[in-house]
Amino acid sequence: MRIVLTGGGTGGHLIPLVAVAKKIQKKVPEAEFIFIGPKGKMEDDIMGRENIPIRNIPVGKLRRYFSLKNVADFFRVPIGIIKSLWLLFVYMPDAIFSKGGYASFPVVVAGWVYRIPILTHESDSNPGLANSMIGKFSNRVAVAYPEAEKYFPAAQVVLTGNPLREDINKGDAKKAREMFGMVDSKELIFIWGGSLGAKNINERILHILPELLRKYQIIHQTGEYDFENVKHRAGELGFKAGYGGYFITPFLKEELPDVFAATDMVISRAGANSIAEIAANAKPAIIVPLETSASDHQRMNAYSLARIGGCVVMEENNMGEHLLLEKINEIMENKELRENLSKNIQSFYHPDAADRIADGIIGMIKE
Repeated sequence: MRIVLTGGGTGGHLIPLVAVAKKIQKKVPEAEFIFIGPKGKMEDDIMGRENIPIRNIPVGKLRRYFSLKNVADFFRVPIGIIKSLWLLFVYMPDAIFSKGGYASFPVVVAGWVYRIPILTHESDSNPGLANSMIGKFSNRVAVAYPEAEKYFPAAQVVLTGNPLREDINKGDAKKAREMFGMVDSKELIFIWGGSLGAKNINERILHILPELLRKYQIIHQTGEYDFENVKHRAGELGFKAGYGGYFITPFLKEELPDVFAATDMVISRAGANSIAEIAANAKPAIIVPLETSASDHQRMNAYSLARIGGCVVMEENNMGEHLLLEKINEIMENKELRENLSKNIQSFYHPDAADRIADGIIGMIKE
């Protein structure tokens, strides 16, 4: 059994691909995988750790708004499709598992030409332009939010939730405290901007860092691009990274489950995978949607969760440092509120998501 995995650009796309591949391999030990997608360090790291071969293609982002980048991407998309046609011809898989997004588009179109069965996963409550198109080429579509079901034909769509790594909620809090130099006597806040970081969140946290560290400990994932800036700015404020209850890192990998286990509250972007991982750990959270997210999907994800009392949403343009500090203290000092947030966010955790998607892919092959 040969299966192509496609997607990329963020950890939120790549980690679910691996999670489903592992489930398939448990059910079908002889299954072989190959990743086809854009070239990137994250793709190399995540697929490399799992020994999944990588084949790169040019991809172009599909935008609903005017941008000069649309001109270059207009040519990248057909080139990506042509290269995908060749790679699929050589590899000729039994199925394609697409995580959706512009990075999947060339492979899905090429797979449709060859009539290879395709299962696409839509992470967000509102599909972007790429996934709205990809859905038309797919045999089956798995969605994470009930609101997304209406965008795809009823006969092909199923609600599964987001597939996560199996150990995401099996962390060791003691191990995390020892690893990051944290003490048991102070509560811990995890600042988490997703795999690429969140510059605006980083800025707001730096403004209130002295006040926060008087009461709490912080593990701060900054993202690769902003790490040196945050480290330097924190140093200017008198906080050396790794000391005094403040630890910063560009990106958490294998340590993430342990950090979740030790965390008392999370401040995060509203990426679908991030929300699912917070839900799996039942952590109270302040969710800050990215204003420029495609099709406004992060805001829709956040408010879908807020409607059931699963998080506190703060808009970027309203997130002044005083209001942010007030919200943090309100959650951290109100035990009943924290318990309600923890309980309500758990409904967004679907522990069988990867299993169900794996079964769907195997089922397509056997049809």
